[in-house]
Amino acid sequence: MPGRERVLTDDACLRALLARQLLLERSTLTPVRALERVCGLQTQHAPSGYLGLHARVEGFERADLTAALTRGRAVQAWAMRSTIHMLAARDRPVFADAVRDGQRVAWLRARTGPTGEDMSAAAEAVRGHLADGPLRQAEITARLGSDGLRADAFPGLQHWVDLVRVPPAGTWETPRAHVYGLAPRPPAGAETAGAGTATDPDAARTELVRRYLRAFGPATAQDVARFAGFGVGTARTALAGLELRRFHDERGAELLDVPRAPLPDAASPAPVRFLGPFDAVLLLGHAARTRIVPAPFRSRVFATTMPRSTPTFLVDGRVAGTWAHRDGRIAWEPFTDLAPRDRRAVDEEAERLRAWWVGT
Repeated sequence: MPGRERVLTDDACLRALLARQLLLERSTLTPVRALERVCGLQTQHAPSGYLGLHARVEGFERADLTAALTRGRAVQAWAMRSTIHMLAARDRPVFADAVRDGQRVAWLRARTGPTGEDMSAAAEAVRGHLADGPLRQAEITARLGSDGLRADAFPGLQHWVDLVRVPPAGTWETPRAHVYGLAPRPPAGAETAGAGTATDPDAARTELVRRYLRAFGPATAQDVARFAGFGVGTARTALAGLELRRFHDERGAELLDVPRAPLPDAASPAPVRFLGPFDAVLLLGHAARTRIVPAPFRSRVFATTMPRSTPTFLVDGRVAGTWAHRDGRIAWEPFTDLAPRDRRAVDEEAERLRAWWVGT
């Protein structure tokens, strides 16, 4: 139970999350710096990254992110939770180093097929095949078969080889992300204040945890572990290497945070925002703590019959309905009746999204 440490209400935790994710007020950061600030955006579906930045960055243009991806200032690569993220290029090596060892163990444990030796051999072959440039996934698996290696190793190869999606595949204009290449070295003068080049795994894990708290905190050790995709013990070890401030939530759970990260007033206004599928604001442990997805609506946002979370919109900082782009317009459906002023605000934000979508 909390002692003298400050208790943060669910509303206070929610406002902190929204502020750090640039959802209380749109930022003027460039797309690359915004990706760095929010600790990347989950992008199993490439357009999700574009939608995520539209919700967070004032004046964001799709062409700016496509250019950053094409020039290598931003990348799409496997990272936390073994999922594809859109990252500032200089963040990728550290984030990958932080989670690689655990992801290898987990991937091998979950399968009865390829062994560690199989994966190492396939990884070496793929590095050779990609040395002359990117290939489609089908070409990579075909070459593995021709080499007499396990073609079914490909889904786990990201844990043994630093692969990235190669534009134009995996952009708004060409969303199918089926072309892969070796991760490039970070470009000189890359436009990000990221963590830099790859480090040893312990230091990388500490850096990833620091970045998570800066982007999603305050958070519990369990939240940290769920975000990264490693065990709670590993999370606690990484947390021990950081200067931390401590709080408790309404239920007495200890919340950890980095110094000087935003903690807005719990009553701070939270504007309407439209979020795309896979937005990590809704997916992880902090979402339950802040109650950003009200319990009665969870089955309408996440369901076993859907391959991804439904696009949603926020009213006063919490999910209030779903939306879809249909026939050149943004069709939205609230979960409950909205007050007239909230309906007007949703209409205005929907029109903003529509105009951005069609480029007018």
